[in-house]
Amino acid sequence: MFLFGIAAAALTAQNPSPATRAYDALKEKDYDQAIGLFRDALAAEPKRTDWRRQLAYTLLKTGETEAARDQFGEVFAIDAKDEHSALEYAFLCHETKRTIAARRVFAMLSQSSDAKVKATATQALRNVEEPLVAAIERCRRSLEVNPADYSAHVDLARAAETREDTKLAAAHYLAAWKLKPGDRDLLVDYGRMARAVGDLSNANAAFLAASRGEAARAAEAGIDLLPPRYPYADEFYRAIQLEPGNIALRRELGFLFLAIGRQKEAEAEFETLLQIAPGDLLSLAQLGLLRLARNDTERAMPLIEQVLQSSDEALARRLREALTSRQVALPRPREEKPPPAPKVVEQPKLPPKTMGDRSYDAGNLKDALRFYSAALEENPQDQEINLKLGFTYNMLKDDATAIRYFDAARRGPNARIRGDASRAYRNIRPSLARFQTTLWMLPMFSTRWHEAFTYGQLKTELKLGKLPLRPYASVRFVGDSQRAAGALGPGYLSESSFIAGVGVATIPWHGLMAWSEAGNAIRYKDRSDIGRMTPDYRGGVSYARRWGRGILSENPGLFLENTNDAVYLSRFAWNLLLYTQNRVGYKLPDWHGLQWQAGWNMNLTTDRKGEAWANFIDTGPAFRFRHRQLPSSMVVSVDLLRGTYLRQSGGYYDIRIGVWYAQTR
Repeated sequence: MFLFGIAAAALTAQNPSPATRAYDALKEKDYDQAIGLFRDALAAEPKRTDWRRQLAYTLLKTGETEAARDQFGEVFAIDAKDEHSALEYAFLCHETKRTIAARRVFAMLSQSSDAKVKATATQALRNVEEPLVAAIERCRRSLEVNPADYSAHVDLARAAETREDTKLAAAHYLAAWKLKPGDRDLLVDYGRMARAVGDLSNANAAFLAASRGEAARAAEAGIDLLPPRYPYADEFYRAIQLEPGNIALRRELGFLFLAIGRQKEAEAEFETLLQIAPGDLLSLAQLGLLRLARNDTERAMPLIEQVLQSSDEALARRLREALTSRQVALPRPREEKPPPAPKVVEQPKLPPKTMGDRSYDAGNLKDALRFYSAALEENPQDQEINLKLGFTYNMLKDDATAIRYFDAARRGPNARIRGDASRAYRNIRPSLARFQTTLWMLPMFSTRWHEAFTYGQLKTELKLGKLPLRPYASVRFVGDSQRAAGALGPGYLSESSFIAGVGVATIPWHGLMAWSEAGNAIRYKDRSDIGRMTPDYRGGVSYARRWGRGILSENPGLFLENTNDAVYLSRFAWNLLLYTQNRVGYKLPDWHGLQWQAGWNMNLTTDRKGEAWANFIDTGPAFRFRHRQLPSSMVVSVDLLRGTYLRQSGGYYDIRIGVWYAQTR
């Protein structure tokens, strides 16, 4: 009986975990709530693959396929032996157009020692491979007939890239670019494939050429893929070979030669540029100054006069200043516009919203926050920006701010955004609620005492912002059937009371928490040795952790549970009671909806005063089971124990049967 009382005292200090509440929400088909709770649970224990796997399946039920894919990918990254999750990840990659990743995982799993996994992966790989091989052969036949078939080159390159034949893909991306140099995305594709095969010089040249073009998307991609240093002259040469008519490339190379003191090469480059674009005023001015610097006035002045008589007044003014001071180099002023002929378009400044999207996708959340905030200032009514700000703050673990933006987004006109924002709002709302109420119950029967006992608690706690303490008010019930009332002094049986109290508990930290409570026990049965209402004070420290497969886990496997408590109770003459409960075992495969565990108990109880009745050890087999149709927090336990007293002779046998149930709102 004593062990039950201590267990009840410790359990009153612990709320059901977010994972337990998530499974409750799943049972009630509240998928949005379950998703948020699983995310909360994983924030504390990110390596729990059973929770992450269940989160992935729940995301699939809500249609969030890409998010589910990423969760299965995380499971596979944590546990490379979980081939079933790897299969799920690969299939979802294929479904969401990440065919390269899908093919890679299918190929790996086709070598699995699990016959079923091997067969499934082999067939899936075949389903991916056969269309790619067929596409490559079809394009090759087409190119044999017509080598200038642009579409065939592109299709062959993309199929080869998906098969990770990067050398073949690079060759055909390059061939397609030569046929249609206006499609600047092909430069980026060729550069990626060249880099994949280790040809960094040509890869950087392709990225450089793409970055100096008018197509904004290709230019941004080229800039992102270039090394962080300034390009080398050799890379400029290779880039010009890829795109001989790129005026911006040639002009920049000319100024690069000037910067490193190679005037002869600079002059040659500007001369070549003017053969392609005779009206490029900036090149005319610079070439004129270069010729003037080596006293070739006859060839210099016609060029200079052409610039001075042009409509570009700013360039003409700076040229006059250069002539006056006899400067050779003509640096291009930042504040001035490019010369009108030929028209060189500066890369457009992307809107803050687009920059925010790119930063978010790249994982630069602080930059994304800055850009999205600027975009919202421009358009405070933009529903999508509110949603994206909410997600950004959520990823930065600032849910208090995130929920404000989710709330704004869920009130907008767009139904899709409204739905996404509403789900996000509901997911994080419970974690920010000021009040949280928990109910738990633990009825059990013990053959040692020939008694039925019931423990329970209804507790409402108050969250104080970011403070690590949670004040609470609670009502607990501790009772028994009173069949063995004469077997022991009533002080060692249950209180037969409702205990109302107030207390404070710390937020659990890696399974560790402390708590303290003061109240009154109101007895529902008369006792001659004690009054109807008595003061009740208690407190303690608790540590509880679990490793391995829980009873709700989808897969079988080993588990280990460890619970340690130090409890100070006024009821036992202000005694300090210590106990540890340990259970190791195996989560068995599910059977017709039955989830079960078998294990072994090893429990020790002791106290500060050395009381004979408070020092014993018991051990024996343990069984837990539940059915999928029951609430996820309801578990039936059966323990068969042999106990030995440590401060007196003798021992006992005990069969304990209990039912645990909890719910949080």
